[in-house]
Amino acid sequence: MDSIPANRRLWNRISSAYQHEHDPQIGARPRLWGMYSIPDAHLHALGDVTGKRVLELGCGAGQWSRALAAEGATVVGLDLSEAQLAAAGRAMGAARYPLVQGAAEQLPFAAGIFDLVFCDFGGLSWAPPHLAVPQAARVLARGGRLVFNVASPWFEACYDEAAGRVTTTLQQDYFGLHAIAEGDGATSYQLTYGDWVKVLRAAGLVIDDLIEPRPGPGTPNGYNETDPPDWAHRWPAELLWVTHKP
Repeated sequence: MDSIPANRRLWNRISSAYQHEHDPQIGARPRLWGMYSIPDAHLHALGDVTGKRVLELGCGAGQWSRALAAEGATVVGLDLSEAQLAAAGRAMGAARYPLVQGAAEQLPFAAGIFDLVFCDFGGLSWAPPHLAVPQAARVLARGGRLVFNVASPWFEACYDEAAGRVTTTLQQDYFGLHAIAEGDGATSYQLTYGDWVKVLRAAGLVIDDLIEPRPGPGTPNGYNETDPPDWAHRWPAELLWVTHKP
C-alpha cells in the first residue's frame, strides 16, 4: 500500500494549522514526548546526544531537531511534507542543520551513517512499519539506536470515531490494527505489541526498553479528547520503544 502521496498531501494541507495549534507548547520547551508533552528528562529515552549523528524521521517544524542540534548533535531532519520542512526552515535557530524531503519507508541515505534515529509520532506512525523499521536499521551504525514514540494499540482500539474521542469502550479489534484511514486516502499505522516486537527483531534490532509514558492526573492531552480526562493516567496511551543495532 503506497500511502506516500496521500500522506504528503494531507500534511501539506494541515501543516500551517497544526503548527499554529501545537508549536506554542512543543516549541517552547525542548525534548517533550508525545500527546502529553512528558519531558525526556523524566523518561530517559534519548540520553546525551552530544557529538552524535542523528536522524529525525518526520521532523515537522523541527522542534526536536533544533533542540538536539543546539545540544551538539549533528542532526538531519527528514519529512515527507515540503510545508512542514518550510516551517522547520523558518524556525531554525543559530544551530543550523540540513532538512531533507523523503519518506521513512524509502530513506535517501547510505547505510550505517547515523548513531541515533528517532521520531515522536513521526515517520513510524505514518509509514508501514514493516518497511520503515528496516530502513531505520539500515542507516544506523553498529551500536546505534532507534528510539520512537507511537500511540498505544489500546488507545487506537478505544478511539470512538463518531464521538471524536478515546473512551473506555473497545471500538475495534486489537488484532485488526494495522492501517488506519485518516481521510482523503491518507493512512497512519499501528501494530499490536507482539507485531512491533516481530518487526523490530526481524530488522535485526535489540529491544532495550519499552517505556509507557504515564502523565500525572490532570495533565491535558494536547491532541485528542479523552473520556475520562485522566485516561492516560490509568491506561497506556503511548509506547516509547528504545532499541539498538548490535
